[in-house]
Amino acid sequence: MTEPLSKVDSAVQGLSSSPPAKDAKTRRQSSAAAPGVYNVNDLEAEGIELELAPETQKTGWKINTSPNSIEDPAILKLPLSTPPVKRIDLHFPLGKEVTARNLKGVTIKDALDAIHKAYKKRADDELDKPYLAGFEWDKEESWTRLVVHLQTQPTSTTLGGPVGGGKKKKNKKQDE
Repeated sequence: MTEPLSKVDSAVQGLSSSPPAKDAKTRRQSSAAAPGVYNVNDLEAEGIELELAPETQKTGWKINTSPNSIEDPAILKLPLSTPPVKRIDLHFPLGKEVTARNLKGVTIKDALDAIHKAYKKRADDELDKPYLAGFEWDKEESWTRLVVHLQTQPTSTTLGGPVGGGKKKKNKKQDE
């Protein structure tokens, strides 16, 4: 019984104590970035121009209400720009700036959510121009941000049709 104790386990015998080293170190992907979604700074470096979705001009959305109140909810799922970007700054004429972010590409809903978060506590009478008119991308001013345009009246989403409307009252026939 003078022999030193040693590990004898069939499960670990013959294995080295260190984990196997990986030869090729690959760069880790950002958490959930979808393929084809760009960083705005990369687009600027490559000179690729943004095209904005024209549907943003037809929303008639009030900036202190929820984006879910838009008449056509299908607009919200559309990408804000082509090619899609991970983040974009939205600049207001009075100097306020908010950022819309989405790793799978900023959608119109992401932009409206960012605007709504900044203006949701404002009362209607505090806003001079409470309705969204659209976005403008001016590459001479700043490649990485969009200018938000507001207006005093909502744009009609129904083309040529009456805005709003209640039930028509029928005239009763009087048999006398």
